[in-house]
Amino acid sequence: MKIEANREVCVSAGMCALSAPEVFDQDDDGIVELLVVEVPVEHADSATRAVAVCPSGALRHVELPEGD
Repeated sequence: MKIEANREVCVSAGMCALSAPEVFDQDDDGIVELLVVEVPVEHADSATRAVAVCPSGALRHVELPEGD
């Protein structure tokens, strides 16, 4: 799974960092920062949950093709 974040849309709610701190952080202004681009399998559930709870829709996950 690959994660994409639109920092222009982020409203600094912090739900991503709370839901998946291994994948997301926030900068000094509270805007989302990706810690990884390709999410390790062990963090896929928490990253998916973070995408789902993002109030601004700034996050999305992209499934990688088989074999990647």
